[in-house]
Amino acid sequence: MVAQVLDIGPAGHRFGAFLAAALSGGLLALSFPSFGHPAAAWVALTPLLVVLYGTRSLSRAFGLGLMTGAIHFAGMLPWLTRVMIEFGGVALPVGVLLNGLLVAYLALFPAAFTVIVALLCARLGGWALLSAAPVWLTTELGRLWLFGGFPWELLGYSQTGVLPVAQLASVFGVHGVTLLVVFVNSALAIALVGSPSRRVPMLATAAGVVAVVVAFGAWRISDNRLVASGTPLQVGLVQGNVPQDVKWDQAFRQTILERYLDLSRQSAADGARLIVWPESATPFRFEDDPSGEAVRQLARDTGAHLLFGSTQVKMNPEPQDFVAAFALRPDGGTAAVYHKRHLVPFGEYVPFQSLLFFVSPLVETVANFTPGTGPLTLPIGTHLASTAICYEIIYPGLVRSFVRQGSQLLTTITNDAWYGRSAAPHQHFQQATMRAIEQGRFLVRAANTGISGVVDPYGRVLERSALFETAVITKEVRLLSGLTVYGRIGDLLAYLCLALTVSAVFVVWRTRL
Repeated sequence: MVAQVLDIGPAGHRFGAFLAAALSGGLLALSFPSFGHPAAAWVALTPLLVVLYGTRSLSRAFGLGLMTGAIHFAGMLPWLTRVMIEFGGVALPVGVLLNGLLVAYLALFPAAFTVIVALLCARLGGWALLSAAPVWLTTELGRLWLFGGFPWELLGYSQTGVLPVAQLASVFGVHGVTLLVVFVNSALAIALVGSPSRRVPMLATAAGVVAVVVAFGAWRISDNRLVASGTPLQVGLVQGNVPQDVKWDQAFRQTILERYLDLSRQSAADGARLIVWPESATPFRFEDDPSGEAVRQLARDTGAHLLFGSTQVKMNPEPQDFVAAFALRPDGGTAAVYHKRHLVPFGEYVPFQSLLFFVSPLVETVANFTPGTGPLTLPIGTHLASTAICYEIIYPGLVRSFVRQGSQLLTTITNDAWYGRSAAPHQHFQQATMRAIEQGRFLVRAANTGISGVVDPYGRVLERSALFETAVITKEVRLLSGLTVYGRIGDLLAYLCLALTVSAVFVVWRTRL
């Protein structure tokens, strides 16, 4: 019926097909915070899949995917332009161009998805729409790993707040949630383009699968054993709320430091035994500045462990700058230093500098940090914790590596002041929350201007701050040692989908030739 309305046969109108692709892109963008709703994700890809069923031209399929991807990512990432203009020193047209280049690159992944699905449909018919889930997941793996990766808001994150569905991540990670959502989209598409005899069985199957997932999620949440297990620890989160334009102004450094010290003493008085500051919280290089002694003295005075972000220089043999997280013992000594491994492109390094000669202000503004190597756990007394710095929290494999190294508590420290009141802080917090569900760990997040918060192992937000407020959150968490299924098997499901996709394309392409 939908195919007839759109007239998408080989000789049909292209306008209807591209309109459907644009609709899918818009719905994908509206699946995420802060203006979207998770319900949109369950139907977002359906219009695109319907038109792919009637598309025999791979070049047209590629164009449809580009349309969907461009609208999806342009609608989800407009805040990047503001960051490059305000903090990268580039003009508005250059900022728009750079963001456009990123959007165009990211749109290649939905384009690859549409080409593969169209190829399979042309050879196998309507049932090939069921391949959409593993194919989409394969393209998200590409987005996760190629050129360092940019896995911002994979489709499964859209369901983070739908807790019964999100519990599937404890088994298969965020990729498992993605697979479920795309499967429902493909079932709807088959019901729309297939014969009436297919409609009821297909919809009943999709409904049954969702019902099983929801039942499992409801059981896991009601079981609730993780919140009563392990060793209790009182954690304090300090949100200093320091504007980005004064953060490194020498006239404000003492004021900033005193704010963090005062708020930390307040949290310690409330019982905090671990106090967490945000990324780059100290307005100086911690180890190289005399003011660092005041931070060490805070640990001694409060008897608490401190975790905070700063920068570190190491000679190797040339000087190398690292974005770092320092863990201090209650005696003020350094227990461990973690170096950020996944640096933010155009924030902490500029990729392809030789090709981007026309953005010299940005290249000159951005510091050239060195990525760290290897996972590192941070001792908290006799226990182990870990931290992901800012952007790193969106890499599920990285956080899993911390847990495999023995981390009993997940922390993440960030500075989202760059993003203002855009959707970015909400999207970032959403992705961090999924890590707690995947690993069955409490997660604490300290952000300079918000959102700071505490999340339990089921993804329930126990407490959170508002954006751009000075705040202290002191909350009890549990140090946990068990592993979820996902903690044991990792992204096995995602790589099985990759193998299935590659095999199907190989077989169909050889048959086509």
